[in-house]
Amino acid sequence: MKTYIKFLVIGFVKSFVKVFFIMMSLVFILNILKEIEFFSNKEVNALYPVYLSIMSSPSIIFEMFPFIFLIGTQFFFLKLFNNDEINIFKYSGLKNIKIISILSISSFLIGIVAITIFYSLSSNLQHHYIQIKNQFSDDKIHLAVINKNGLWIKDVVNDQVSIINSSKINNNFLSNTFISTFDKEFNLVESISSNKIDIKRNEWIIYDATIFKNNVSEKNSLIKFKSNFNQKRIESLFSNLSSLSLLKLIDLRENYKLLNYSTVDVDMQIYKIATYPLFLVIMTILSSIIMLNTKKSNSKVIKIIIGLFFSVVIYYINNLFNVMGSTEKIPLMISVWTPIIFLALVNLMMLININEK
Repeated sequence: MKTYIKFLVIGFVKSFVKVFFIMMSLVFILNILKEIEFFSNKEVNALYPVYLSIMSSPSIIFEMFPFIFLIGTQFFFLKLFNNDEINIFKYSGLKNIKIISILSISSFLIGIVAITIFYSLSSNLQHHYIQIKNQFSDDKIHLAVINKNGLWIKDVVNDQVSIINSSKINNNFLSNTFISTFDKEFNLVESISSNKIDIKRNEWIIYDATIFKNNVSEKNSLIKFKSNFNQKRIESLFSNLSSLSLLKLIDLRENYKLLNYSTVDVDMQIYKIATYPLFLVIMTILSSIIMLNTKKSNSKVIKIIIGLFFSVVIYYINNLFNVMGSTEKIPLMISVWTPIIFLALVNLMMLININEK
């Protein structure tokens, strides 16, 4: 490795690591405050908020990586400007585009590490965080999972436990559903079988039900069933995809398909992870262009403010397309790729004459 490449890579990584730990510290402190508020009325060990903050912080930091790269790149160039190293490189024949390409390759490699190692770690920690947090939730007796055997729900209403299994779900309707209801001693009270259940509200409407009770079965065209779950609550239970590793996301996607449940959110999460290194590269290039175009400005604050402004704009653009994709207003691939292609085109236009800066 050439000396100047080694110098640039080490300097860039150092700047990235500094910003990473600054952001991690801020997120950690904010998480502690949130956990202290959550446990204010609960009797737990004083270290519990700290423990949970450690587990939840990496997942938040992973989402912040694009902006950590943008700000980290700014700090890297500020160091080059302060030591007049950027002019030394220029007089030595090292063009700005070459510097940007070195930083871009470094960002891409760090991005690969981020999605293969850091994301796996953060998702596992987030999964344990959710499990522990649910133990202190008032709704911990109510459970819902999706696996290869369909949707499973454990519900408790009026001291009766209902175990619900459905093989298909389509919007607010469950299909091929079997409900077993037990008393407090877990003695079977009754079972209900139906091919169509409306779960839009907490009072489910069961159509063409077959009721099994005391070894006798009877038909009923329509009955009502009270539950703590409805369509929105069931959908929200499976919305925290950041707690699943890439392999678990792929497995969940297959289970969703078997259940006829929408895979849009899972697909979006998978696409976002797959395109993450490319997005980090684009943010690094954008930050480099900003710094090289404001090189003559002596105000560090102005340069940082410009970077933060672009961070906010990019966040809202990205979030807008994510919402449009998740609500299926536009195709999923368009929602994922449009912000990336747009930013890449902006970078290409701004790279013109960058060597003259």
